[in-house]
Amino acid sequence: MILERDIERYLVRRTTVQGGVAYKWVSPGRAGVADRIVLLPGGRVWFVELKTAKGRLSPWQKMFAAEMRRLGVNYIVIRSKEDVDQWMLDQQNTLPTRPTAPRT
Repeated sequence: MILERDIERYLVRRTTVQGGVAYKWVSPGRAGVADRIVLLPGGRVWFVELKTAKGRLSPWQKMFAAEMRRLGVNYIVIRSKEDVDQWMLDQQNTLPTRPTAPRT
């Protein structure tokens, strides 16, 4: 049986290979925040909650997810190493174009 920490370690490794960083996040006084803030090349920022296949979001985590959706912020729940791989593939296939600064 795979543990949540195994999925989390895998996410961190895959993010690093992609040239990004996956910060562990805790927010004192604010329950339910995502486990990681993942920064990917191209300025992409994701809040990532990690769960096992049978893991459930707490009511606080559901409220955080709803707030992220309301704000239009990238948020995802990842439940397996395969989910990490698919999400990374999706990210590679949707590289944003960065606006260029105007020349002065």
